Amino acid sequence: MSETKIIPIFPLDLVLFPRQELPLRIFEPRYKQLVDDCMLGNGQFGVCLLDENNSVNGWNSPKLVGTIAKITKCTDVELDGLQLNIETIGRNSFKIKKIISPLIPQPTNYDPLSVEGHQEISEMHEKVGTGEKMYIQAEIEMIPEIDENISLEQWQKLVELWKQKTVTQALPQVVEPHALDHVLEQYYLTTETPTIDYIYSLSALGAKDPNELQPILETRNMTDLIHKVEELLTVK
Repeated sequence: MSETKIIPIFPLDLVLFPRQELPLRIFEPRYKQLVDDCMLGNGQFGVCLLDENNSVNGWNSPKLVGTIAKITKCTDVELDGLQLNIETIGRNSFKIKKIISPLIPQPTNYDPLSVEGHQEISEMHEKVGTGEKMYIQAEIEMIPEIDENISLEQWQKLVELWKQKTVTQALPQVVEPHALDHVLEQYYLTTETPTIDYIYSLSALGAKDPNELQPILETRNMTDLIHKVEELLTVK
C-alpha cells in the first residue's frame, strides 16, 4: 500500500508537469499563509487544476491528480510581506485520497484583488484562530514516475502531429515549415534523444486549454501517455 501524507493544495487554472518551472505571484492571504507554512517546512505544496464542477467550502476545488511543486526562491514584491514572488519546480505527481477543507468559507462577493476582500478574510481568520488553515489541504499518495523511454520515431511522429495541427489551426494564414522549426528551437524541443519531459513540453505547446492536459498528467505508463498526446495533437 502506498504511503500517504498531508500537503497544502493550490488549485490553479493550469497543469504543472514534473520538472517544469512555475513562477507564481502570491497576493491572497490564504496563499500567503500557504507559502509561509511551506517555507517553514519542506517548501512543497500541491498544484492541481481547478475542478470547475465542485467547490470546497465555497472555494475552487482541485482535480484529484496534481503535481508537487517545490519552492526554489521566494521574494517580497514591495518589502511589505503582502505580496510574494515565488519560483517553483514540479516534482512527482500525486493523487488526492481525501480533501481537507479550510475552516474559513469563501465570503459572498469575495474579490481576491481588493483591499476589502483581504481585510474580510483576515477578520474571519482572527475570529476562528490564526493557527487555522485558510487554504485547502489534502491527504495524498504519490504516483510512481513513468520510467520508460520514448523512441526517436515515436517522438518525430508526435512532432509531425503538432506541426499539422498548428498549420491547420492557422488557416487561412499560411505557416511556413521553417517557422514551425523555429518555434521548436525556441522551446528547446529539437532533439535526437527525447525524454518524457519533451513530451510534456510539446503537449503544453499544443494545448489550447489546460483541461486538455489533465488526462496526460494522469497517465501511468508510456503507451497511454503517447496515446493521450496523439489524441491532443490530432486535428479533429
